[in-house]
Amino acid sequence: MHALFLATALFLGEPGEGAVVPAIPVAVEPAASVTAVPAELRQRFHDEVLSSPATGRQRLEQVLHFMLDADALAITYDQGATYTVEQTYAQRRANCLSFTLLFLALAREAGIDARPQEIEDTLSWHQEQNTIFRNNHINAGVRIDGQSFTIDTSGDTLIAGDRPVAMTERRLLAHYYNNLAMDQLARSNATAGQELMDAALAQDATYAPIWSNAGVLLLRQGSVSAAQRAYQQALKLDPEEDGALFNMISLSRRLGDARREEEFRRRLDRVQQRDPLHHFMQAMDYERNGDYTQAIRHYRLAIRLHAGEHRFYSALARAYLKAGNARGAGRALKRAQALTDGATRAAYRAQLQELKLPGLKRSSN
Repeated sequence: MHALFLATALFLGEPGEGAVVPAIPVAVEPAASVTAVPAELRQRFHDEVLSSPATGRQRLEQVLHFMLDADALAITYDQGATYTVEQTYAQRRANCLSFTLLFLALAREAGIDARPQEIEDTLSWHQEQNTIFRNNHINAGVRIDGQSFTIDTSGDTLIAGDRPVAMTERRLLAHYYNNLAMDQLARSNATAGQELMDAALAQDATYAPIWSNAGVLLLRQGSVSAAQRAYQQALKLDPEEDGALFNMISLSRRLGDARREEEFRRRLDRVQQRDPLHHFMQAMDYERNGDYTQAIRHYRLAIRLHAGEHRFYSALARAYLKAGNARGAGRALKRAQALTDGATRAAYRAQLQELKLPGLKRSSN
């Protein structure tokens, strides 16, 4: 399953731009309802999982089987499925946020020490009309018998720029309401989105990306000054919040403030130069445009900043091959192979065999 979480909106259009649709009321679920376990699910969980004794590790495996197996809940991935625990049980679909909410509820029912975690820097985004949505990722951390585990639906499909960090329950709920608010923004229903964003900020007003998103919603409603204040609050909380910096560049340009636009552009550039995923995306753009020299340069910069990501080396190998440098490709593939195991490692081994370059020395670049 591919686990993505709608997180940061980057506004590309003029204030008030976008399809004009009548405001459609959206119910804002109370926080207690978001995490509540319905009676039918609780009874089934007790009957099928908790009725027999098990060690902590066994119980964790039982919870996951109960959620995923075809003869149990059979939860499947759906990027747009930001649901309460009860809705996820009814629909049998979840994104990473909904999956984590359900897992945490069941884990705690089973007496497992579990907590929500977030990864802010991931390589994922999509665009709706004139707004780009960047994606964060949510998973769960578990401690059993002194050991720590991460419960994550993404497997090897997620490229992350940092490790998961534990967060509070209020932050998790803020993410939930923020997700729904951004969904309403994508539907051009900014009024309903604002109600959900207010609920997100009521849960956690210390998270910079949510303030940046609030600014996008306000700007979509034509509230330029309020949007600017929201972006400024985001940057007060985190001076390197790239979404807010991007949005301030856009807003300054539209207000005709060239000095401020350049100031925020410089700040964003400093942040991006330290971001391996930014260099990876730049490298992909250069590669698509046939500039393999620059593609190789930026793949290497990404690796310098985050040397443990095998897909960076795989992409570097591809760029080397396109540039006619089979030996460089072989070195990069050997490093990618060293960072993986199982089927992925075997795939890299097969690619190396196709290159027919025996005896290559291992290299980290």
